[in-house]
Amino acid sequence: MDVSLDKIADPTLAEMGKNLKEAMKMLEDSQRRTEEENGKKLSGDIPGPLQGSGQDMVSILQLVQNLMHGDEDEEPQSARIQNIGEQGHIALLGHSLGAYISTLDKERLRKLTTRILSDTTLWLCRIFRYENGCAYFHEDEREGLAKICRLAIHSRYEDFVVDGFNVLYNKKPVIYLSAAARPGLGQYLCNQLGLPFPCLSRVPCNTMFGSQHQMDVALLEKLIKDDIERGKLPLLLVANAGTAAVGHTDKIGRLKELSEQYGIWLHVEGVNLATLALGYVSSSVLAATKCDSMTLTPGPWLGLPAVPAVTLYKHDDPALTLVAGLTSNKPADKLRALPLWLSLQYLGLDGIVERIKHACQLSQRLQESLKKVNHIKILVEDELSSPVVVFRFFQELPGSDPVLKAVPAPNMAPSTVGREGHSCDALNRWLGEELKQLVPVSGLTVMDLEAEGVCVRFSPLMTAAVLGTRGEDVDQLVACIESKLPVLTCTLQLREEFKQEVTRTVGLLHVDDPNWPGIGVVRYEHANDDKNSLKLDPEGEKIHAGLLKKLNELESDLTFKMGPEYKSMKSCIYIGMASDDVDVSELVETIAVTAREIEENSRLLENMTEVVRKGIQEAQVQLQKANEERLLEEGVLRQIPVVGSVLNWFSPVQPSQKGRTFNLTAGSLESTEHTYVYKVQDTGVTPPQTPSGTRTKLRLPGQKPFKKSLRGSDALSETSSVSHIEDLEKMEHLSSGQEQEALEANSPEQHPGAPAPQEAEQTGTFQNRAQGPEDDRPQMRRPGSRELRFAHLVNSHL
Repeated sequence: MDVSLDKIADPTLAEMGKNLKEAMKMLEDSQRRTEEENGKKLSGDIPGPLQGSGQDMVSILQLVQNLMHGDEDEEPQSARIQNIGEQGHIALLGHSLGAYISTLDKERLRKLTTRILSDTTLWLCRIFRYENGCAYFHEDEREGLAKICRLAIHSRYEDFVVDGFNVLYNKKPVIYLSAAARPGLGQYLCNQLGLPFPCLSRVPCNTMFGSQHQMDVALLEKLIKDDIERGKLPLLLVANAGTAAVGHTDKIGRLKELSEQYGIWLHVEGVNLATLALGYVSSSVLAATKCDSMTLTPGPWLGLPAVPAVTLYKHDDPALTLVAGLTSNKPADKLRALPLWLSLQYLGLDGIVERIKHACQLSQRLQESLKKVNHIKILVEDELSSPVVVFRFFQELPGSDPVLKAVPAPNMAPSTVGREGHSCDALNRWLGEELKQLVPVSGLTVMDLEAEGVCVRFSPLMTAAVLGTRGEDVDQLVACIESKLPVLTCTLQLREEFKQEVTRTVGLLHVDDPNWPGIGVVRYEHANDDKNSLKLDPEGEKIHAGLLKKLNELESDLTFKMGPEYKSMKSCIYIGMASDDVDVSELVETIAVTAREIEENSRLLENMTEVVRKGIQEAQVQLQKANEERLLEEGVLRQIPVVGSVLNWFSPVQPSQKGRTFNLTAGSLESTEHTYVYKVQDTGVTPPQTPSGTRTKLRLPGQKPFKKSLRGSDALSETSSVSHIEDLEKMEHLSSGQEQEALEANSPEQHPGAPAPQEAEQTGTFQNRAQGPEDDRPQMRRPGSRELRFAHLVNSHL
């Protein structure tokens, strides 16, 4: 580029090219500098007042760079800036060059803009086989169709310029759109033309024969005849050469015959029009060259940024095209074609054909690879020439129809079909998002189709040139799909088993969430749970939060998360995808036992808090009453400081050690007399055992929770598994025997009056300290962990 810039005689053009090169280099290198300054925010990003002295070009470009890449830590970075390339620089140069050209004198500007417009129109018509056509360049893809509708109105209503909408009132125009057209296209046309919505006629797609995304030609002809009988005027028909969703092409040849028969303007749009530049074109797409107008989008097809869309049309009356807005005498309107004029010359015919051909080859490569993958269904109209590949995961469950089946069987309940469809929709949505993250250059799109459900679309004609997609990327995409299939199949198979296990388990409720792709959603119903309420449940949220923490501590391969229930605000536990055989019964049992244990512990703490508070109050009352009795027993004189000392010296009083002990297990106050007599604390009531599961599963070394036993695998044979289980059982018997011997050695029979260790730990003491020799005091044991927890609980409430 440096050599070519040196040869430019115009210094302004040379400086413009040099500045553009430096600016693009600075912007393209911004990713590297952003990574080095990750997390740093420059003060220049903060909006402030306009500086009076102004700024240089480098500072302004630096500000643009910071604004473009300032939020990379929050949103994934786009790779479009990296893959613009030289052809993208040429397109961007066209915008700067257009501003410079507009400063020329009128005569030079007129000649230059006319040359640019005529060259670009001629090249596009020859590349895409549209003979003797005119071109209208526009920024919005729908704008060209709106101008064509105006041209059709002026052509069919001769007095429209004079009488205006009075002519339309007497004979209402009708615009026919396919049911597979782009969403919002009809509303946009009505808003731009000022027409009421009844002027739109939605033509259904095929239901019996042909593609379900093609316009039903027979039904269209019936609609046209009905409108003519009602006094309406069929005005325009919009056909698709590659629908926006799945890339299917209408029967354009048959539609052209109907249009000529009833005098309807035929307009064609779609991504498949790009294939007109290739040597081989399917007959359905080739018929688009005979239509009245077509809209092309060469920008995404060729990877050109900021390039306008083009509407090619055929019409003989220049006055009507001028009134409709398709032509203009303003040089600025003609300069819209300048970026495309530069880019087409840079790429050349071979470069244009090569890019479109490469995109079609990527589609064919993916299509051929997916045919060999099980559980993947491809929705392709023409296997030989379709540049769009739409696929989705499906699986036939045992004893049922395929989950993907669009039309349910007559003997299948609608709820069952809907549930299975929603399950596959959630899994396909998860699959699409995973593939987009693993292979971002593939340009995949997740979409929801009315008949098939959620699907994944690969349309390289719209993304490959911009993202730089290669054949290796398609192979990587197929490998990622194959790696995700075991997870999808295993999860789908475990869904019904999980639901049945939850239904059989007391205290658990299965929640049907159609948007969750994992094994399932479960909610624990506690004692105070209001099943009819949809409001937030604080107690249930606390239990589920503890349950989520316990499940995550198990370090299993499953993922757990907590969120609100579908269609309510109650908390639930969401179980994620399963990558291997999962013991669903163990999983459900663990959830139920853990949730029940959390609830009982919570209630035990709440009840014990109240019991301890009442016990302390009762102990204070009894101790105060004991002090009053001591005063009555000793007399008033002994309470006087000097007199009391003299009386105690002549007639000492033997103090009685009276106190109160609070049994945390029994929740009652007891006398400390037994403690001072036997020098040990009194025995308590044996506490109830902590609830546990009905069965305990023996795990092999290295086996994670909720995994089924490995049988017949290479890592562990059946003989070694049995030996491991026998070793675990011997170790359990040995450890239980040692614990039993330790309990017998410390039993109360060898130490009379001594309480069992477990019972002693359950007893806490609140007593008044009596004055007396230190040796007479009982030897108190060290408080256990349970006592410390309740002591902390008491202190927090007091």
